[in-house]
Amino acid sequence: MAAPILRGDTRWRGRYRPMAEINVTPLVDVMLVLLVVFMVAAPLLTVGVPVDLPQTQAPPITDPKEPLVISINGEGRIFIQDTDVSSDALVPRLQAITGENPDALVYVRADKSIDYGRVLEVMSLISAAGYRKVSLIAQSPKGLPAKAAANTLPAAPALATNH
Repeated sequence: MAAPILRGDTRWRGRYRPMAEINVTPLVDVMLVLLVVFMVAAPLLTVGVPVDLPQTQAPPITDPKEPLVISINGEGRIFIQDTDVSSDALVPRLQAITGENPDALVYVRADKSIDYGRVLEVMSLISAAGYRKVSLIAQSPKGLPAKAAANTLPAAPALATNH
């Protein structure tokens, strides 16, 4: 049989003390893993239509607003963000998305292998609908000077505006 511990006995007093510290090492490990996952996944969350953009010398434009991107792939099909639309449904869909705001930013990206007339056809549909801020997206050239490359983001598209 075990003898009860007396209050005056100092041998057992320090043994059953509750732990007052929190071990944050597993929390830090999980947060670092999540940080790496998001850093790898973030560049993949851009517009999902594969388009081979032409290159331009225009400087990149940094705009805090989220633009509306219209893409034309190599087959000439039109996409609003990631959604495939026909030429007839383009203007009504744009008006529904923007709330018929003529000052909404509309960016047009087109594959460099398609006919220039197809790009102009899409841009004329957008302009005829009353949108005033329509811009073309092009890819920055690979051989930028070191100073210019340091001032731009690596994947920042260059824009040629149509005002």
